[in-house]
Amino acid sequence: MFISSAIAQTAPAAAAGGDMQSSLMGMLPLVLMFVVLYFVMIRPQMKKAKEHKAMIEALAKGDEVATAGGILGKVTKLGDSFIDIEVAAGVEVHLQRSAVVQVLPKGSIK
Repeated sequence: MFISSAIAQTAPAAAAGGDMQSSLMGMLPLVLMFVVLYFVMIRPQMKKAKEHKAMIEALAKGDEVATAGGILGKVTKLGDSFIDIEVAAGVEVHLQRSAVVQVLPKGSIK
């Protein structure tokens, strides 16, 4: 009783050779969405992170910078992972290098 129903269920599935093709066609939109996501979101983000890392490594004493917190100042001391910036005459702030978001043109801070 169970054997005849099992044979009856597997026979049509084995005869259908187009099942593999239909499953691949079903996955095509998912693959296409991932490719679009990569080129629209992931790749530009990786490029921006690479540019930020290069900017942080190129910091030099005397550069005028803007931080993530909105503080503007001039770099006075450089360390491996920390920098000191002068925000006012005689006032220095100790920050992580990654907090710098932009190097400003010379003379921007008065």
